[in-house]
Amino acid sequence: MKSLLFLVLISVCWAEAHPDNSSLEHERIIHIQENGPRLLVVAEQAKIFSHRGGNVTLPCKFYHEHTSTAGSGTHKIRVKWTKLTSDYLKEVDVFVAMGHHRKTYGNYQGRVFLRESSENDASLIISNIILEDYGRYKCEVIEGLEDDTAVVALNLEGVVFPYSPRLGRYNLNFHEAQQACLDQDSVIASFDQLYDAWRSGLDWCNAGWLSDGSVQYPITKPREPCGGKNTVAGVRNYGFWDKDKSRYDVFCFTSNFNGRFYYLIHPTKLTYDEAVQACLKDGAQIAKVGQIFAAWKLLGYDRCDAGWLADGSVRYPISRPRKRCSPNEAAVRFVGFPDKKHKLYGVYCFRAYN
Repeated sequence: MKSLLFLVLISVCWAEAHPDNSSLEHERIIHIQENGPRLLVVAEQAKIFSHRGGNVTLPCKFYHEHTSTAGSGTHKIRVKWTKLTSDYLKEVDVFVAMGHHRKTYGNYQGRVFLRESSENDASLIISNIILEDYGRYKCEVIEGLEDDTAVVALNLEGVVFPYSPRLGRYNLNFHEAQQACLDQDSVIASFDQLYDAWRSGLDWCNAGWLSDGSVQYPITKPREPCGGKNTVAGVRNYGFWDKDKSRYDVFCFTSNFNGRFYYLIHPTKLTYDEAVQACLKDGAQIAKVGQIFAAWKLLGYDRCDAGWLADGSVRYPISRPRKRCSPNEAAVRFVGFPDKKHKLYGVYCFRAYN
């Protein structure tokens, strides 16, 4: 009889930490309920598309199985959003909420909050999207001993481009590759972004770092110098290499921008230093490689004049192939890294909007 009474007491009792003595990080409510409905977390869309500077809602709702209720009402619900790293080995905290308590992490501060359109809505709104927001996010809902998760991918409209520095081919370790992309208004590309670019026609014979630490390159036209002409088209994988010692090129990703990209009309051709000053005098800055690729791919920018860019390279964007201006394909044409002090070219500038 005593054993039976003990079981009955266990099935109807719970223990709750007092909110004044706990934090968002550690507060947990222990609740025992036999044969109760299972908590389900659902993302109505597995992929969401947006662009840099935009706002987006990552969907997430929670239910109890075989019911339409959001929660039992006997204890608090904890909602936690994290971002999965590209290698899926870690999770980066984004946002956590329990009751009236809210906490935001890292560069998401001031940019994320819950939509809460209904009592079971745990959807996350991200405002003023930046390139680093791209990736997969996990929504986790915890109610007592019950918890469930859903994963949503945030994809950004943009363009992947190969990059190597003035030093030439295969001169970047992984960390230098990351910085090289950041310096050119971009981030190191993911495999999914490179794969999508390959499907859209990107063909490049030099291997480059990707965000997961792998080294790969896209081939649409198999040929002898690029793995052999009898091989199949695809994204070739060199595997994972030492991030400190191994050296390759890099594939960068950039999206649209809030500003104006333009070729500066100037009475004379310029050295690199003169080009920098000419853009500043025009109320702008010398444009970066990521900006010329974004203008070309996303805005259809077309100009048959070679011009200096911030990294000291000279390039020009062609959206409409024609004689003497990339007759065979639309592309950002690469002239090279000329002598900054003696070679004369035009310049591409970028003026950011406030």
